[in-house]
Amino acid sequence: MNQTNQQLNKGVLLFVLLLGSFLSILNQTILNVVLPDLMTEFKVSATTIQWLSTGFMLVNGILIPATAFLMQRFSTRQLFLSSMILLLVGTLINAVAPNFALLLTGRLIQAAGAGIIMPLLMSVTLVIFPEENRGTAMGLIGLVMIFAPAIGPTLAGVIIEHFSWRWLFIGMAPLVAIVIGLSYKFLVNVSETSRPKLDFISIILSTAGFGALLYGFSSAGDKGWGSSVVLTYLISGAILLIIFCWRQLTLNNPLLNLRVFTNKMFTMTAIVNILVTMIMYADMILLPIYLQTSRGYTVLDTGLLLLPGALINAFMSPVSGRLFDKVGAKPLAFIGLIFIISSMWGVTNLTETTSFTYLMIRTIILRIGISFMTMPITTAGLNALPKQLNTHGTAITNTVRQVAGSIGIAVVVTIMTTRTKSHATMLLDSGSIHSKAQLILDSSILGMNDAYMFVAILGILAFFATFFIPNKKKAVKEEKNIVQRQHGTNPTEGQ
Repeated sequence: MNQTNQQLNKGVLLFVLLLGSFLSILNQTILNVVLPDLMTEFKVSATTIQWLSTGFMLVNGILIPATAFLMQRFSTRQLFLSSMILLLVGTLINAVAPNFALLLTGRLIQAAGAGIIMPLLMSVTLVIFPEENRGTAMGLIGLVMIFAPAIGPTLAGVIIEHFSWRWLFIGMAPLVAIVIGLSYKFLVNVSETSRPKLDFISIILSTAGFGALLYGFSSAGDKGWGSSVVLTYLISGAILLIIFCWRQLTLNNPLLNLRVFTNKMFTMTAIVNILVTMIMYADMILLPIYLQTSRGYTVLDTGLLLLPGALINAFMSPVSGRLFDKVGAKPLAFIGLIFIISSMWGVTNLTETTSFTYLMIRTIILRIGISFMTMPITTAGLNALPKQLNTHGTAITNTVRQVAGSIGIAVVVTIMTTRTKSHATMLLDSGSIHSKAQLILDSSILGMNDAYMFVAILGILAFFATFFIPNKKKAVKEEKNIVQRQHGTNPTEGQ
């Protein structure tokens, strides 16, 4: 398709992609506040139920590395339609799932569809928007990425209050079907397709590596960090991922071109992105568990508490996008992390009387911080890459985000579970607890505080990592040097 047609269809193209992305993210996050209810209905533990979230993100993390290949092999229309059909099939399975196993199966099928959409949306944005306007465009994407989780908990709360949790999926199915119809009619391709060779060994290595690593982290809550099973999976996963990385660096046409990490801007923004993503997803899991299991709040109460902060986060995203176009990512990252660290420190001493208002204000502060971080940091990293590495950059960015989110959830749930057991033992030994109910309540809140302390430390690490993000002028110079190296010229020639 020529440039004129791209320009004419830019608005419609972006609208359809954003709508599909909105539904896929809504599907990903809408169950978070319902997890305690599902634990009761299906009679499973916290470490098991969290697989509805970590499993979703793990499949994303496994599939996203292949999106660079898929975007070269198939058209925008083919990929988007396929992803939405998978999303619809998974949603229908979830709506009728009679047990936890089938519910998880439906979630994983949904994840296979959702995993394609976000890298596709980012790649299309890089193609149809010039660099000087990408911050604003990415801000719109950020609005969709955040607005879905913003309304998700409240929507879930209203539905759970009056209907079954199954209506979360029954109501979603016709919306996904509408997007399929719109994409069939209006969606066009924005890039040239080719027939690259798929490296199946890389697919196997990344799938097994990420899967083993996440299973190891997730199992530590039940089995303990010293368990031979946990250590075997963690070590095996790490070794497989090292082999995967080595293979990508030796192939002429790698599944993921890891040479993007020779760019300092991309590398440092990726590290900060990993830490912030772990913080964001950890809070999305921990806070609903605390509110509903330790404090007795309903799903609707939880959704209403989260709503103001999430809405502010969503509507600040385009503002932070415009600010990024003017000042770059580094100043925004420092501001954002000050908000994030203070908000996390504010929940490291939760009690059974911590007020609803306090938690709402704290969540607003957290979400303001996140709005300064997510899309500016992502856009800065992608802008630093030459055009021919755009698809690999978006694939890697989304891979590390999904894997970081998965591992973040697994680690904080594991810390919460293990520390809760430790606190229960210490409280019993102290003789200060007079009832089993009080023991469960006190130990679980103390375990929650320890998990939040870990998350606050992640925020401090991200703050220090931000010092190493290059300034805007240095990033532009580095991009020019990379382009010259890609063409086999010496960047110092003629100086």
